[in-house]
Amino acid sequence: MGEGKVALDNIAKKTEAYKPKEQVTYKMIKEYIEAKYGFKVRTAYIAEVKRSLGLPMYDAPNAVEELKQPRKHPTAEKVEAIKDALKHFEVI
Repeated sequence: MGEGKVALDNIAKKTEAYKPKEQVTYKMIKEYIEAKYGFKVRTAYIAEVKRSLGLPMYDAPNAVEELKQPRKHPTAEKVEAIKDALKHFEVI
């Protein structure tokens, strides 16, 4: 190699190190839980668990001030499944 030239594989390794992590979506979390545990979880349950763990939340553009029905809370089993999924995707 000539002076002042850098090997391409070194550039590729450095690029990989700076690559941002894939954004984990609620859909990915729901699919993981359904495949592993065999049950579905609601998006609101995932949000509630994330909130309880102090994870960053994004403002929902369609949020309402008052709910039409009282909010249901996830069972302990579903909370554990959601936490497992968050660990799997390295969110926590």
